[in-house]
Amino acid sequence: MAEDAAVETKGLSKTYVDFLGKREVKALRDLNLTVGRGEIFGLLGPNGSGKTTTMKLLLGLIFPTRGEARVLGRPAHDVQVKHRIGFLPEESYLYRFLNAEETLDFYGQLFDIPRKERRRRTDDLIQRLGLESARRRPVKEYSKGMARRIGFAQALINNPEVLFLDEPTSGLDPIGSREMKDLILALRKEGKTILLSSHLLADVEDVCDRIAILHLGSLRKSGEVRDLLHLKEILQIRVRGLPDAAREKIARIIAEHSGELLGFDHPSETLENLFLKTIREHPQEDDQGMHRPEWDRRADSGGSS
Repeated sequence: MAEDAAVETKGLSKTYVDFLGKREVKALRDLNLTVGRGEIFGLLGPNGSGKTTTMKLLLGLIFPTRGEARVLGRPAHDVQVKHRIGFLPEESYLYRFLNAEETLDFYGQLFDIPRKERRRRTDDLIQRLGLESARRRPVKEYSKGMARRIGFAQALINNPEVLFLDEPTSGLDPIGSREMKDLILALRKEGKTILLSSHLLADVEDVCDRIAILHLGSLRKSGEVRDLLHLKEILQIRVRGLPDAAREKIARIIAEHSGELLGFDHPSETLENLFLKTIREHPQEDDQGMHRPEWDRRADSGGSS
């Protein structure tokens, strides 16, 4: 494993069979990924692409058919690594009759955190996640957004080195979503490594350093967000101070009219466009008989609903 890697997979594959051991579903195929320490890494893909399977393998919740998954230098299923990671699932399953203080205290006890330290961390996380006004209300009375916040807080109670976040902004309003993204960025500054999965591509674009796009269980594209989104075949010139009449012949006019050349660069497309283009580059049907949805085929043909 690379010394600076927090998460690494090599040839990671998972095949599911039915209870008779006959029908196979290849959920993940030969995945090779490296997530550096202190990095925010986005795992993207449509439903059934292998994102959840990858998360479960990295958390040690299931075992691979073949290949290797390592977290913080140890096998993903090694119990010694569990104290050093945090996990926010897509749906937080919390004890409905406990309040925020009791919930965080309970999870703190699972990590054998001393009582005084549990109290300090609980107060800090309640303040940090904006739950001060609801700290003594039962979780059953929480809105979905509030439940998301307390779920995030429990993922942080053990001060993990690596965070696995599944749809972290789900259920949050625009203000709450912005605050959650700011928190994720702040956690990176604290040195934490974050692997997140989300269908909200604008959120991924806002916070991730690098991304990987999965489709039909295979890695289709990966790299730094900035590099992937740049349209290198198009050159963009930005100029300040030129009169309207000078726009017809840019190269000559910049010199003739003493315009200020701000630079040459490449425009960027949105992560949503990159994602859809990546998915559509592959056949309509894979070797398991999985068909693309009708909306996706219409988009390729230019049809409308």
